[in-house]
Amino acid sequence: MTPSTPAESRHQLALEMLKQDDAGRDDILSKFTALASQLLDVPGSFVSVLDDKQQYIKGAQQFALEQTSLDDALCRHTASCGTLLVCRDTLQDARFSTHPLILAAPYIRFYAGAPLRTRDGAVIGTLCVADTKPHEFSQQQVELLELLAAIMTAWLDAWYSSGFRDVVTLLPNRHKLMQDIELLEKLSIETPHRLVLIDCINTPRAYEIARSLGMATLETILKGMATMLRERLKLSKDKVLYSVSTGRFALLTSIQSPDWLGEVSERLGKIHAQVYENISIDLAVRLGEVSFIPTQCPAPEVLRRSVSALHEATGQNKPFLSYDAQIDHRRNLDFRLMHDLATALRGGNDLYLVYQPQISLHSGAPVGLEALIRWQHPELGNIPPAEFLPLVEKTSLMAEVTEWVILTVLSQLKKWVDKELQLPVSVNVNVSDFARAGFADWLETKVHEAGVPIALLRIECLETEKVLESPLAMAGLELLKRQGFSLSLDDFGSGYSNINYLRRIPVDVIKLDRSLIYRLASDEASHTIARHIITMLKELKYVVLAEGVEDEQTLLILKQLGCDEAQGFFCSRPLLPEGLEHWLKGQSKAEG
Repeated sequence: MTPSTPAESRHQLALEMLKQDDAGRDDILSKFTALASQLLDVPGSFVSVLDDKQQYIKGAQQFALEQTSLDDALCRHTASCGTLLVCRDTLQDARFSTHPLILAAPYIRFYAGAPLRTRDGAVIGTLCVADTKPHEFSQQQVELLELLAAIMTAWLDAWYSSGFRDVVTLLPNRHKLMQDIELLEKLSIETPHRLVLIDCINTPRAYEIARSLGMATLETILKGMATMLRERLKLSKDKVLYSVSTGRFALLTSIQSPDWLGEVSERLGKIHAQVYENISIDLAVRLGEVSFIPTQCPAPEVLRRSVSALHEATGQNKPFLSYDAQIDHRRNLDFRLMHDLATALRGGNDLYLVYQPQISLHSGAPVGLEALIRWQHPELGNIPPAEFLPLVEKTSLMAEVTEWVILTVLSQLKKWVDKELQLPVSVNVNVSDFARAGFADWLETKVHEAGVPIALLRIECLETEKVLESPLAMAGLELLKRQGFSLSLDDFGSGYSNINYLRRIPVDVIKLDRSLIYRLASDEASHTIARHIITMLKELKYVVLAEGVEDEQTLLILKQLGCDEAQGFFCSRPLLPEGLEHWLKGQSKAEG
């Protein structure tokens, strides 16, 4: 077996591999021992694995023993001398005549054992035959037992290679890496170690290369990478480079220099892979590493942390990063929120809607509501939408969120219609929803099923520029318009807003982003910008609604500038349905 740990641990590693239960491997060992019994005409046979304290029996045939102390193991004599040992009658051998396994069960009277050697010469066990009566054992039988032991050792090496080697690069694979880290723990190693992941080709790029140039080309590149990495890192023969997945490699080291990771990154630089004479591929190398003490961190967690560091380096577009527990905690929390949100959408009362009134600046009366999702997590408490919605916007879960909001709004609208309370409610819809096949027809069907006038459900368009970039989303938006839905454009004026897209999107209401509004009363430039935007939008026949109105002075300025509607805490905070009904009654009394 190719060494992948320090020399003094190789023997221990091989023993640990054999000691561990493996149903498939042990089944083959049983077939080997059955063959040995049949060919040598000795009923009992087994494989003995020896460490510094115990003997472990594998693949036993008619041999009722599973484990003994090392002192009681006949096979320790075979292992210590390193050659085949034959004892035709144990009672006639001074070494064994008083042995407990001779005088009591399993009453061994005949024993022959051949050592199982690794490639580097270490004895990891023995292939043995035994009986409860003495036997003669010819030279031919001796040679046959040695041959069977050699075949078994070769098979074990092949088993190791197939299970612990990457088939393309022939480097030790991820399973081998896990085993080597686990061995450090079993050997009670307290010295800090580092696991470094080296990402040369990410998975999407690997698929792209395979699709365009073929699997053979991708495999050639991967083999070249394995050679290139060893050369650039100047790895000695006893230093192991692992292949943990396609295009991703790993180093396990005890080097503790604080600058080492940066030095590794600098040595690797960029990869320039010449595929054909006229085709080359440039690949950026990224590193993620974690420091750990083997006895304090299990192997799966070590790998997980290194993956976390690598993905963070990729996300931040940095050549290398070390594991950061705080960032990792945040990512884990994000993952949990995604899982818990999916559960909340499919039942329970954790999710709910609040409704924020929209006020006419001409009459002062409520003219609409915006539905806003809220999440009261059973363990984490109130989670703001700004924390969980960005996590789902690019996933299939976004469609479930949109549908849950729409169905909840329609249910509430039905209750309000029955109470003769008819205010239109706006819901936010993502570009992925507009582009979804059948979304407009589904929405129209649900409105009719709820028995609600279509004018009471308004659609707010988010991510305007992404909508423009998607022909499917634009088609979905236009279909909603033809079906009679009122459409509004959300967050106009935030970041970069291209005025030209107003000609392309069939909307009725333009919502001015709070970033245009919040300094309206204190900043002359903001006042000038808002005045010109509102004038332009009114000339284009849009209804203009200002978000984020927090004080009376801002409200009055917006009214003077010709803005139609306002929404914000000065008008009203978002309210639960019961609170909204109470607020509306108060508004009616005030108007009266």
